[in-house]
Amino acid sequence: MALSATDLKRGGAASALLLPATLLVVVALVAPMLTLLRYSFNAYDPIMLMRETFTLENYARFFAEPYYHEVILTTLAVAFGASFGALLLGFPLAYFLARTKSRYKSLLVVLVVFPLLVGNVVRAAGWIALFGSQGILNVTLIKLGLIESPLEIMYTDWAVIIGTLSVVMPFMVLSLQSVIENVDFSVVDAALNLGASRFQAFRLVFLPLVMPGVTAGFALIFILCMNAYATPYLLGGPGYKMMAPALYEQISVISNWPFGSALAFILMATTVLATLVVTRVVRGKTV
Repeated sequence: MALSATDLKRGGAASALLLPATLLVVVALVAPMLTLLRYSFNAYDPIMLMRETFTLENYARFFAEPYYHEVILTTLAVAFGASFGALLLGFPLAYFLARTKSRYKSLLVVLVVFPLLVGNVVRAAGWIALFGSQGILNVTLIKLGLIESPLEIMYTDWAVIIGTLSVVMPFMVLSLQSVIENVDFSVVDAALNLGASRFQAFRLVFLPLVMPGVTAGFALIFILCMNAYATPYLLGGPGYKMMAPALYEQISVISNWPFGSALAFILMATTVLATLVVTRVVRGKTV
């Protein structure tokens, strides 16, 4: 079917409106990524810092050194742990916010969003004050006689997961709330009236309706966790093994741009691949 002159004018106007944003994305995102990709195939030189060539030695080094195997596995473990934790803790809260008729609903939403107004460094300082050997938690437990010596919480995987979880939780809650608010609960009521138990109505009717939002929320949180830097560095310590601190060290401290660039693209590829796998598994289980 031929397009009318009006349709062509509308299409041209839409393209013109999209052009500035497209150019901004290309200049600010695509071009630096392509430059970084080219750097990842260069060679590191202690004197010149980077030598123009085309080599796979940076990627080969990552797969050959056991240290970086541990780094990527730790990154995946923290990301999955924080993402699943955000989903389990955020789902009931999102359901409550979506279904409540309270006049204080807007205030409750603001309280959920409020942690986003606090910087990651300040937030991490609060966890240090709570989890430190002389922190509030250990001092309280010792005074109550529940423990004799301080618990080793800081600079552990648990400290990093809990700290990261506190950062990403609002994103999960807001993602799920918007989806749950658009659910037609008359369908769930119909399932209950037809003899389904509450668990069956939840699993067979309600959960498939909100699963697109769950999948999208989990993917968003997982990507944020995979690329976390400040929280792992502050709560796990400078030597904590995660990809973002590792590539930052290579680029900013050692000035090994080729290997740091390779780490960046390995992190990006791992994040995308893991996200696609989890999304496919979750969708497959709900079909």
